[in-house]
Amino acid sequence: MSDNAQIIKNFIGAWSRLDAKELASYFCDDGCYYNMPANPVKGRDNVQQFIAGFTANWTATDWEIVHLVAEGDVVFCERVDRTQFAEGGVDLPCLGVFEMSQGKIKEWRDYFDLDTFMRGAPKA
Repeated sequence: MSDNAQIIKNFIGAWSRLDAKELASYFCDDGCYYNMPANPVKGRDNVQQFIAGFTANWTATDWEIVHLVAEGDVVFCERVDRTQFAEGGVDLPCLGVFEMSQGKIKEWRDYFDLDTFMRGAPKA
């Protein structure tokens, strides 16, 4: 397995700890996160704030890797994100495309169906 593939496996596993600072540490200083369909979030500090914001009402999450393929500095990771909230939860199929640079995430584009997430998310 390539180093980049192992880094992404570690990153996926780290989500279960729900530690935004730890998760942001996987990004380059100028890394970018595209959580489709939201606007891109640029810079490690902004990524950390964004992750902390959208996971604030999560009580647990476990991400199952379905397929992970790495070629050079690109890693594709198909997964099912199983997330729990105080009331309810959602199993969300996703595809993450990671562009790596020197062992860090330079760009992460995550594709999923927002309606699937919204049906399982807590209602405001």
